[in-house]
Amino acid sequence: MKVALISYIAVLSLILCICMYMDKQRAIKQEWRIRESTLFVLAIFGGAIGGVLGMYLFRHKTKHNSFAFGFPLLAAIHVYLIVSV
Repeated sequence: MKVALISYIAVLSLILCICMYMDKQRAIKQEWRIRESTLFVLAIFGGAIGGVLGMYLFRHKTKHNSFAFGFPLLAAIHVYLIVSV
């Protein structure tokens, strides 16, 4: 059970980290962007750790309070779930 949960969170975290990178590149090129709601849905369903990593690695959405506080809070919840299961 724990291995499955960790694998699930790892995969979604990788996906969200990649999405943060892609969105940053699109922002630089002034192209079509990934919706913020899509990023949050991925974070809520398990990708928040990758979202936080991507946010600070790529310096993307760090000035948005909803991301700066929301992603780390969700990541803390996910870490708690992993530890407590």
